[in-house]
Amino acid sequence: MANTGNQPDEYSDKEKELGKVYDRVLMRRLLSYLKPYKLQLLIIGLLMVGTTLSGLTGPYLMQIAIDRHITPGVREGLGTIAIFYVLVLVAQFVFSHFEEVRTEMIGQHVMYDIRQVLFSHAQRLDVQFFDRNPVGRLMTRVTSDVQTLNELFASGVISVLTNLVQVLGVMVAMLLYNWQLALVSFGAIPIVLGTGFLYRFYSRRAIREEREQLARINTFLQENIVGMTTMKLFTQERRSHLRFNERNRKFLTANLRSGIYIVLNNYTMSQVTSSLTLAVIVWYGGGQIVQDTLTIGVLVAFISYAGRFLGPIRGLGGKYAVFQNAMASSERIFDLLDTQPTIASTTPKSGASTLKGEIEFKNVWFAYNDDNYVLQDVSFKVKPGEKVALVGHTGAGKTSIINLLCRFYEINKGQILIDGVDIKEMNLEELREAISIVQQNIFLFSDSIEQNISLGNPSISSEQVKKAAQDVNLDGFVQKMPAVYDTEIREGGVGLSVGQKQLVAFARALASDPSILILDEATSSVDTETELLIEDALKRLMENRTSVVIAHRLSTIQNADKIIVMHHGEIRETGTHNELLQQGGIYYRLYQLQYKGQEKNSN
Repeated sequence: MANTGNQPDEYSDKEKELGKVYDRVLMRRLLSYLKPYKLQLLIIGLLMVGTTLSGLTGPYLMQIAIDRHITPGVREGLGTIAIFYVLVLVAQFVFSHFEEVRTEMIGQHVMYDIRQVLFSHAQRLDVQFFDRNPVGRLMTRVTSDVQTLNELFASGVISVLTNLVQVLGVMVAMLLYNWQLALVSFGAIPIVLGTGFLYRFYSRRAIREEREQLARINTFLQENIVGMTTMKLFTQERRSHLRFNERNRKFLTANLRSGIYIVLNNYTMSQVTSSLTLAVIVWYGGGQIVQDTLTIGVLVAFISYAGRFLGPIRGLGGKYAVFQNAMASSERIFDLLDTQPTIASTTPKSGASTLKGEIEFKNVWFAYNDDNYVLQDVSFKVKPGEKVALVGHTGAGKTSIINLLCRFYEINKGQILIDGVDIKEMNLEELREAISIVQQNIFLFSDSIEQNISLGNPSISSEQVKKAAQDVNLDGFVQKMPAVYDTEIREGGVGLSVGQKQLVAFARALASDPSILILDEATSSVDTETELLIEDALKRLMENRTSVVIAHRLSTIQNADKIIVMHHGEIRETGTHNELLQQGGIYYRLYQLQYKGQEKNSN
């Protein structure tokens, strides 16, 4: 739905404020999604221990081979050690492989769970939320941001735990071999962690900016692809390309900035630290060998352990990028999840029978923004089965009445009653189940014709779909389709005529058998044959049910039991077609300007 009344982009401002030190809170919320996978995590823990122990065994075997066989020249037993070494490598590979597979599976399942929660929550949010937030930005939340969290679970949290277990295991082994040399090696820890902390401090804003620019590009692309026909009609391709180039350049700059931080931390600083540490070990250990206080085998094993020690330490430093991306994404995801609907149903389902369909507006005032009222003291009553036409100039408040009746927005003052019950006291789902609305801008999904009519409602059978299509004169067209009712149509109904889309929308409304029908008649012109089909379908659609129509067809207005004339948010006139013409007021002038031509054409 379009933004109503120049409302602000809610997330644009919020995202600029995000980035405070919420890490602990965010991580706790993220880790809560791992609870259903405790058994899998236990298995990963056991595999982690197996990987670590097998990794520690290799250098020990090398030390024995050098000190007991190679240096003294004892060949016997060397082959056995080599075989054991190969077996240890195979075991390490097996443990590591299954650990990674299990970790990836958990990451994918958690990502699936978060997407489910996000989509379910988005469906509960009210129309005002979607007025304020671009579709492309919301798409980024459900796709790109969730994908980033997969990196956290698949190669972040579990990987950090693996690295920690390996570091602790190697530290114990190094201390047992030579505590002095071990302490020299441990000097690398504060350097690696310190550079990682600095990286975290400076990179977070860059990563958040990168995500924000991605959301802006997605929003721009979504709008321009949907509106491509308009762009071409007004020859705005070049200007659109320039605007995209500007956004793309900002995204490039943000990517380069965050990429520089990643390279500096993951590679430059880590490699320098590792090389210096190994140089110190060789210098100090070599001196001990010269003094005959250390064997060559122990030094070789120590260098191997140092590599296995520095690798996980580098890995821990490198995970800052993963964690920073995840923090930036989780901030936006949880901000969306923390957004509560302003219109919520507090009343449980009553299970009551079908509503009679009586509608009453009592002194209703409504504004989209603050006190800029679009409806002012509106009062009217529609009896069950009555057909009411809303007429008036653009901006008179007709669509607002429809939105309020469906409770897409809350009124500022007054009451809206259905069958004498305030709609605020009705269960929201039951209220909307009792109402079918046919909007002027009809939206069709990328699905079969049958699914577009039933909208996947299991209580609407295939027979009911076909009956509804027959009643609104759609069946003849559908029977000519390749797969009849199973024919797939593209998003928005591309390839269908305006009239055919309207008939599909009529069938959709009729199939749900509503107590109240709301219709915003399309203003688009159709051919004479289709116009006759639509008029006949409208008569059947409104038969024996309360109908409220924003009317553009003269035939609909003339057949209405009551016409409500809106002007600047107020009801100015009420009556039948002939009564209002005789009054010579606003409706008379509207008739002369808009509807009289239709009467001539029909004649």
